[in-house]
Amino acid sequence: MSLLAASNYAALVRPLQLIIMIIALLFFARVIRVAMIEAKPVEGSSRRRRVQALALRYIEPRELKGERIDVEPAVVIGRSAECDVILNDTYLSSRHARFAHDGDDLTLEDLGSTNGTYVNQEMVRGRVLLERGDIVQVGGVLLEVIR
Repeated sequence: MSLLAASNYAALVRPLQLIIMIIALLFFARVIRVAMIEAKPVEGSSRRRRVQALALRYIEPRELKGERIDVEPAVVIGRSAECDVILNDTYLSSRHARFAHDGDDLTLEDLGSTNGTYVNQEMVRGRVLLERGDIVQVGGVLLEVIR
């Protein structure tokens, strides 16, 4: 009887072992496939980044508060009619400052203004890189860098 019991046991266990191994292999193949899909870069991700480019929003003067200035590819702010953004502010120079996109970065450059340009209350010398949340002062105008 023990020989018969052993052969019945082997006849039952071997197919179950084979089925469990096949299920485990299919599971691991699925996990690897999902990992490969998740690791691929999303198509069009560079387009999304450009859509969310940094821009400027007025804080002051009050009549412009909340308005957005898109910087594409560059914007000159001042009192002169030649500027892209013209503001009647006695503390602004005729060509006060230039904002420009440099790749994915937003930069600011003072154009030799009389009263200076400030980022987070520090005077700008040369060209500086702006980050989201920075507060820029040109004359009596306050702008916030936004996405």
